[in-house]
Amino acid sequence: MEHNPFTALLLISALALIVPILANRFRRLQIPIVVGEIFAGILIGRSGLNLVEPSPILSFLAEFGFAYLMFLSGLEIDFRLLIPTRQGEKVSLRNPLAQALLIFAGTLLLGLALSSLLARIGMVESSLLMGLILSTTSLGVVVPILKQRDLLPTRFGQTILASASVADFATLLLLTIVIAIQSQGLTLDLLLIPVLLLAFLATARFTRRLSRAGGLQRVLQELSSATAQIRVRGAFALMVGWVVLAEALGVELILGAFLAGAIAGLLPETEDERAEEKLDAIGYGFFIPIFFIMVGAELNLRALFASPQAILLLPLLIMAAFIVKIIPALLLRLSFTWRETLAGGILLSSRLSLIIAASSISLGLGLISDSINTAIILLAVISCILAPVTFNRLYPERPREERRGIILVGHDQLVEFLADRLLGGGEPITVLCPDQSRVDAFRRLGVRVVGDCKSLEQALENAGAGDARVLVDLTTSPEDTLRVCEIARRQFTIPTVVSRISDVDLIPELRGLGVKVVQPALATAMALEGALRYPTIFDVLAHEAEDEIGVVEVRLANPALAGRALRTIRLPGDALILSLHRDGETVVPHTDHVLKLGDRLGLIGSPQALERAEVLLLAG
Repeated sequence: MEHNPFTALLLISALALIVPILANRFRRLQIPIVVGEIFAGILIGRSGLNLVEPSPILSFLAEFGFAYLMFLSGLEIDFRLLIPTRQGEKVSLRNPLAQALLIFAGTLLLGLALSSLLARIGMVESSLLMGLILSTTSLGVVVPILKQRDLLPTRFGQTILASASVADFATLLLLTIVIAIQSQGLTLDLLLIPVLLLAFLATARFTRRLSRAGGLQRVLQELSSATAQIRVRGAFALMVGWVVLAEALGVELILGAFLAGAIAGLLPETEDERAEEKLDAIGYGFFIPIFFIMVGAELNLRALFASPQAILLLPLLIMAAFIVKIIPALLLRLSFTWRETLAGGILLSSRLSLIIAASSISLGLGLISDSINTAIILLAVISCILAPVTFNRLYPERPREERRGIILVGHDQLVEFLADRLLGGGEPITVLCPDQSRVDAFRRLGVRVVGDCKSLEQALENAGAGDARVLVDLTTSPEDTLRVCEIARRQFTIPTVVSRISDVDLIPELRGLGVKVVQPALATAMALEGALRYPTIFDVLAHEAEDEIGVVEVRLANPALAGRALRTIRLPGDALILSLHRDGETVVPHTDHVLKLGDRLGLIGSPQALERAEVLLLAG
C-alpha cells in the first residue's frame, strides 16, 4: 500500500493519545510513558504490522522531537549544583557535588573496563563508545521519580539529582567528541567543539545580564500571554539557533539543543513560571512522542534475533549497566543508609533519551550495527522499567515529617521586633546573631540565640537549619545575603527562605534560588497605597498586628473535608479562608473550589477561631 505521511501522522498521534491512558490504567506497573511509546512504535513499525514507513515529513518531525527532547534535558540541568562551592563553604566527601563527581568518575572507569572486556571477546567494536553509552543516566526518569516520592527538596534527592546532572552533561560532551573522532578522525574540526562551548559561556553570561534589564522584563511580561507568547517563541528561536550553529560547526545537533536548554535554564525565574510548563506541554504533547514512536517503528527486532551475538550481548549489557552505577554509588553510604545507597545506585542505572540518541547517531554513522543498536534501545527500555520499580520497592517509605522552626539571621531592631512577634506562634524561634553585643537583648526575649561560629555553615547547622521550616535573612551586606540564601537552599534545603534586600541586582539570582524577596521601599509603598485605596482591608491587617486578628496557614489533612467544595464547609467562629496554595500556585479561593489533601489554606480570624479551625483541618 502507498503510505501517506499524514495518515501515518494520524496513527502516531492516536497512539500518543492512547499510550498515556493505558499507562495510567496500569500505573501500578510504573512503566514510563516513553517506554510505552517505543512499544507502540514496535507494534506499528518494521518489526510489527509495518503500518508506518519513514518519510521526509515524519523524519523531520522525529528529528525535531529529538532536538526538542535534548533541549528540555538541558533545561532540567541545575548548573548551580555543578558550580564549585564558594570560598569558605565546607567541601568534603559528604558534599553532593563531590559525591556526584566521584560517582561519575567511577562509573566511567568501570564502563570503559567492562566495554573493553566486551570488545576483547568480540561482542562490540568500539569499547570507548560503548563505555560512554554505559555511563549515561536519564534525568528524564530520575527527576519524575524523585518528585513522585517528594525527595527533591531532601539532601538525598539533591545528591541523586547532582549525580544525574553530572552524568548527563559530561557523557553528552564526551560522546560528541568521541563520535566526531570516530566518524571524521583527528581533524582540526574538533577544535570547533570548544568554540561552541565558549560561545555557550559567553551567551549564558550575556543573557543573564540582559535579563536583569528592567525594560526587557516589562516587555516580556506584557508579551507573555494571549497570542504573543514571547517566552515560548524565544525558547524555540534559541533552540533552533543553537542547532543551526552546531551543525554549521560540524557538531552533533544534540549538543547544540542541549546547550540551548541549559542557557534557558540559567535564566532567573520570574513570577510567570508557566513558560516552562508550556514548553513541556508542546514537547511531550506532540513532538517528543513522535520521536519515541518512530524509534520503536524503526527498531529491527529481526536483526537482533537473527544475530546470536546480539542476543547474548543484551543480558551482558543489562548486567553491565547496573554494575557500573551501583558500585560507584556505594560512596553514598558516607551520608545515607544502605537501603538508600542501593536505591540511589539503582535509580541512577535508568537510561533513556541520551543512550537512544547516542545509539541512533552511531547507527547513522555506521559505528554500530543494526542489531547492536536494537540491543542498546532494548537496554534503555528494560532499565527504565526495572530501575524505577526496584527503587520504589527498595527506598524506605517514611512518614512525611513536617519541618518546624524559624531561623532569623541578623542583629538589628527589626530582627528583635520580628522575633518578639513570632514567639506566640508555638514554633521554635532561633536567632543567628553575628553581633555578640546584641546576643543578650535577644536572650531576654526568650528565643534561642546562636552566636558567631567558625563558618556560616556551622552556625546554621547549630541553629537547626536541617529541620527548619523557614529562614528569614535580614543581613545588610549583599555578599552575606547571597551566601546565607545559597547555603540555606542548597545545603540545608530549607523550604521557605525570605530575604530583605535593597540591592535590586540580587533579585534575579535570589529568585533563581527560590528565595522570596522583600524590598523595604516597595513594601512601604504598597502598605501606604493599601491604607489609601483599601482602608477597610488595611484596618483588618492593622488589627492583626495588634493580635486582635491572626493569620495562619494550614495544610489540609482531614480526609473528611477532601473532595468537598468550599461552599459546603463551615469554619468555626469568624475564621475565613483567604488563599489556597496547590501545585505551586496560590489562588484566591471561590465557593466552587474543591479541596484536596495537602492543600495549603491561608486563614484569617480571631486567635480562638483559628485554633479551632486548625483542629478541624488537621483532624485525622
